[in-house]
Amino acid sequence: MTLVTRVIPCLDVAGGRVVKGVNFENLRDMGDPVELARLYFDQGADEITFLDVTATVDERATTYDVVRRTAEQVFIPLTVGGGVRSTDDVARLLSVGADKIGVNSAAIARPGLLDEIADRFGAQVLVLSLDVKRVSPERAEAIPSGFVVTTHGGRAETELDALAWAREAIERGAGELLINSIDADGTREGFDLELVSLMREVSSVPIIASGGAGAAEHFAPAVRAGADAVLAASVFHSGLLTVGDVKRSLVAAGIPVREIEVPA
Repeated sequence: MTLVTRVIPCLDVAGGRVVKGVNFENLRDMGDPVELARLYFDQGADEITFLDVTATVDERATTYDVVRRTAEQVFIPLTVGGGVRSTDDVARLLSVGADKIGVNSAAIARPGLLDEIADRFGAQVLVLSLDVKRVSPERAEAIPSGFVVTTHGGRAETELDALAWAREAIERGAGELLINSIDADGTREGFDLELVSLMREVSSVPIIASGGAGAAEHFAPAVRAGADAVLAASVFHSGLLTVGDVKRSLVAAGIPVREIEVPA
């Protein structure tokens, strides 16, 4: 859908620190979010995504502070998700420097929140984040696509078919879909290409593929499957890959990207 493919480092933040695990479990400290965001900006990242993975009321002030300090250092779009339950939450995050807002669990609980955010701020601000996993055989009849929306980091399955929920969210005003494969998350075995392809078939808005990146050659197949942007976390935080490595691999595969390096 887009002329160039975006490469997006994702920072899962808890208590003001970046954390990462496998399948959303066994989280470990990966560093300071502002420092990492600046590093990825210098490497040529197109956007940065912050996900507050704990999103408690007590830590909300920490999240606002992290977003504010990052916006002062990083001059590319910043998407923030986690704990957003009202349009006032969106307004506060935008006021401290966020450009787009990711919504997940709150929209599942109350889908009308999507309409409210889109009506007040515009579809360009609203990103629906979906944590998706393959269903067990006994649930196949209830979930025709074979992919179910989950909450609580993939530990709790909803009754929502992922494709049907994506369609509904777009109708309600979501301007972008962040599709995270719980099955692939943190495994470094590659993106779930079937999931990306199915989402592409039903989506009229840009798709961000997330979950499973482990090598530079994993990114181009996700784009060919239908992703407009590719998101990764652990491969960047560990230093296994730089943003430039990913962009060079995409260019080598014939996929256009924005400039590979931004001067520090």
